[in-house]
Amino acid sequence: MDIDQASNFLAGTILVGIGCIVITVIVLVINNMIHKYWKTFGWKFFPAYVQKEDIDYKDPPLDKNK
Repeated sequence: MDIDQASNFLAGTILVGIGCIVITVIVLVINNMIHKYWKTFGWKFFPAYVQKEDIDYKDPPLDKNK
């Protein structure tokens, strides 16, 4: 590898890095501009399972005046 190839590789690497940073900033700015219209998907990769015995059930009060 001579000096021309090394300088081209270095410049290309720097430009690709700057390009990734610019794309990330643009995506963040657009996301912040439309955040109130954005709906989350609610994906859960590790859902929490609760055993039926662990839930503390309480009977509702029968007196409606309380």
